[in-house]
Amino acid sequence: MVNYPKKVFPPVSPDVERVGKIVLDAAYKVHTVLGPGLLESVYGVAMKHVLEKNGAVVETEVKLPIVFEGEKLESALRLDMLVEKCVIAELKSVEKTNPVYEAQLLTYLRLSGNRLGFLINFNVPHLKDGIKRMVV
Repeated sequence: MVNYPKKVFPPVSPDVERVGKIVLDAAYKVHTVLGPGLLESVYGVAMKHVLEKNGAVVETEVKLPIVFEGEKLESALRLDMLVEKCVIAELKSVEKTNPVYEAQLLTYLRLSGNRLGFLINFNVPHLKDGIKRMVV
């Protein structure tokens, strides 16, 4: 097995970190009120409501084009949630997370040019166990 050097990224800006905290606070509020076991779409609607109620600009089901051979192509990629145009939240409600979800979020971050994203699985007893923070 080859050991590649770990890539080091500059710190995320304080403004983006502030938005990230807003996203996490909303997720905790939603999970506290609704608990685990509901559909992903329910958590998405509730998250959007909480975030917008707190003044955040939230886009859902954001189409993400890909650039291939120098051309911008429409794709089937859609971000679950883009908050303040700088933080991606990919929402799940699954029994067990799959590494492909992390790869998906990393791809979304790379293609969108955003640096901070959260993979949030609401189907857990304690939400802290369902959150994966990712930075590129």
